Amino acid sequence: MHVFSKHLQFLDYDHMAETAAEIGFDGVDLTVRPGGHVLPENVKTDLPKAVAAIKKQGLQAKMMTTALIDPADKVNQAVLQTAADQGIMYYRTNWLRYPDKVNISEFLQEGKDKLQSLADYNEKLNLYGAYQNHAGSHYMGAPIWDIAGLLYEINSPHLGNQFDIRHATVEGGQAWPISLNYIHPHINSLVMKDFVWEERNGRWQVVNTPIGEGMVDFPAYCRQLKALSLTAPISMHYEYPMPEEDDSLTEKQQLENTKKVMKRDMERVRRYLKEAGLV
Repeated sequence: MHVFSKHLQFLDYDHMAETAAEIGFDGVDLTVRPGGHVLPENVKTDLPKAVAAIKKQGLQAKMMTTALIDPADKVNQAVLQTAADQGIMYYRTNWLRYPDKVNISEFLQEGKDKLQSLADYNEKLNLYGAYQNHAGSHYMGAPIWDIAGLLYEINSPHLGNQFDIRHATVEGGQAWPISLNYIHPHINSLVMKDFVWEERNGRWQVVNTPIGEGMVDFPAYCRQLKALSLTAPISMHYEYPMPEEDDSLTEKQQLENTKKVMKRDMERVRRYLKEAGLV
């Protein structure tokens, strides 16, 4: 199980890795994107430093999250080549977004062409890109059916889906098991996080919550993962307000409380996985 380093970005590489190890994670899903732990323009010098810090703590450094989708871009090429050189295998891509006025069929064909190019480039470097299903009115992949269909057409082991059960439940409600069953041959990584629908100021909104305190049916989800014989690297996300953001706390208190919260969610997921016979 990997921690999404976005949530430890207030720490430098060494302290981030030390904290991840202390909490009990197996690895780090490193942000290599604008505003991330590693800036794309500095990837050749900084990514090796970050990977070294992670491995020094005995953790896995095989996942990263990027904002790239165009393999013809020189900076993107540097990110992917450096990642391959450092032994990173899995990475999350950027998303494709539907414009307000668009012919969906034509846009899907354009999306397929872009993703095919990325799959071909990944194959050269032996990397495995993952397109995350993200909730929202403009995201390709929000309904899951669209991105799943493209992945079936491309049919490359070097480009798959990062299945996000939180986003799948937001968009799919009770139908998320159908989406999971359809896309599962192309899933190469998993995201764990939770949410509720909440009325605020007369408007219903998605509000992120700790694992097990929201609407995601983790026991049913893990049972289906087991039934599908689906195992993949897991990235733990913490999108709800975290102690690191609480200015009323000292820096030491922010760190200690953040570690407790992260460990709690991580242990809950491990319990769900164990109960389903996945670990």
